[in-house]
Amino acid sequence: MLDDFLEFVLEAAVDIVDAAVTLKSEKHRRKYNMSIKSLIINPGSTSTKIGVFEDETLLFEETLRHSTEEISQYASIVDQKDFRKKIITDLLEEKNFDIKSLNVVVGRGGMLKPIPGGTYQVTDELLEDLKVGKQGQHASNLGGILAREIGDSIGVPSYIVDPVVVDELMPVARYSGVPELPRTSVFHALNQKAVAKRYAKETGKAYESLRLIVVHMGGGVSVGAHEYGKVVDVFNALDGDGAFSPERAGAVPSGALIKMCFSGKYTEKEVYSKIVGKGGFNAYLGTNDMRDVVKRANEGDAKAAEVKEAFIYQVAKDIGSMACVLKGKVDQIIVTGGIAYNETVVSGLKEYAGFIAPFTVYPGEDELLALTQGALRVLNGEEEAMKY
Repeated sequence: MLDDFLEFVLEAAVDIVDAAVTLKSEKHRRKYNMSIKSLIINPGSTSTKIGVFEDETLLFEETLRHSTEEISQYASIVDQKDFRKKIITDLLEEKNFDIKSLNVVVGRGGMLKPIPGGTYQVTDELLEDLKVGKQGQHASNLGGILAREIGDSIGVPSYIVDPVVVDELMPVARYSGVPELPRTSVFHALNQKAVAKRYAKETGKAYESLRLIVVHMGGGVSVGAHEYGKVVDVFNALDGDGAFSPERAGAVPSGALIKMCFSGKYTEKEVYSKIVGKGGFNAYLGTNDMRDVVKRANEGDAKAAEVKEAFIYQVAKDIGSMACVLKGKVDQIIVTGGIAYNETVVSGLKEYAGFIAPFTVYPGEDELLALTQGALRVLNGEEEAMKY
């Protein structure tokens, strides 16, 4: 019993010393304006995108592609960990980059339990939930797992930032009309939060002081109401609500969907693929590229022109809905994502919703930089790391 107690005390003392050393090194770094080098890991289903930053300056990035044959060798996503870790470390070696010069490793957050937005250290509990896939198996789960393993190997902290399961919905936003089917928060949290904070910084205001509507338009579309630093309502960008998008159906007539499900013509997987993957532009026009849709519309394709207008119309309706959530008091509407590069689409949204608030456009999505910035805010003392 005494030996167990002494072992416990010794372990606690080691933890305290480690924490003190880390804190001291961080204070020393900030005092002398030393830069922070970070490794960013963003796994996708058939690729692993990595970037190395010095503060917010990108030193290099690479998208490592994985063939179907390579991925199919593994029974589960977690089983891919060692394979993906090796190609990351091999690349760093090829670049003659000293991995021990890193100060932090950051991974894309995965399908964890619903959590508030922020930067989270990859603790043992968070790591375990990534491994089991608390809300499902997805390649993004590997981000935090790989960050923790690489970080531990060189003695630096590991974090995730604003995963897709960020949930800050106010209680009334969860009601769907069917108690068994509450509305859920699944959206482009990383990019939405990043551009909202970017706008706040550029205007010299605190994110927590603003009421914003953020519109992310990519393969999926999410429109969120940001009220004083929280996304209090958002359309489920995966398989639930809102406008259709290049690959997703968005909200569909529920009665007709039920009849389709029980028609005997489709399996569950086939119906789901009509909602996610084969829905939206894919279903109407056989393409998931807005540039192709606009080109066809400009060349006189009436169907493409109508689909384009319907898309703008539905996204604008989502903006209007979120304006009501904020009771009409909207400081700015921020448009982001790949489709935000298209001036025709942005102009259409302004025509419908410009009366609500001014527009700011940040086209594209720089997820690597957003992940870097999340870690920097914690390491520089601008934010506290969230507790999982």
